[in-house]
Amino acid sequence: MKLAALIGILIVTLLFTLYTWPKLNKDQRKEKRAFIVLTVMAVFLAVTLLYFPKLPGPTELIDWIFRPLGKVLKM
Repeated sequence: MKLAALIGILIVTLLFTLYTWPKLNKDQRKEKRAFIVLTVMAVFLAVTLLYFPKLPGPTELIDWIFRPLGKVLKM
């Protein structure tokens, strides 16, 4: 079941890339790099959440980082 979802993620990413890449001009090197980096990060996050669905979300990370500061400010 997870293999089918993984293949689906990769197919959607491939279709998205094939649709978007030709629209970027040859002179847009920074935009192409940013596109590649963001796409790879999104695929990594999707696959990670596919295999580890109980990972904490970004709000829990922010809470973990700023909780000590909140305790200091309440004093």
